[in-house]
Amino acid sequence: MNTPITRVGDSVGLLPLRPPGAEKTAGSGESFADVLGKFVDDVNTLQNKASESIEKLSAGEISDVHQVMIAVEEASTAMEFMLEIRNKIVEAYQEIMRMPV
Repeated sequence: MNTPITRVGDSVGLLPLRPPGAEKTAGSGESFADVLGKFVDDVNTLQNKASESIEKLSAGEISDVHQVMIAVEEASTAMEFMLEIRNKIVEAYQEIMRMPV
């Protein structure tokens, strides 16, 4: 394909970055906001599960302390991971805001 050389500022030789009407390319999947929302929901579910396990342990319904500790640690690890992701997002935002225009 031969594209003629044009002056700077002429839009004749420019090609679109994405075909018109193609919102998502193959393999791009979900948006970042959707993935982040799902992750927050998963962390919330783990927190609720851990809280429920603690309540059942204190009520005497669960006798296996190991399962309760595993649920609590899963929830704790997921929460720490989510906080680190939040921190990285805030750092990235602050870095973008420091960029000269």
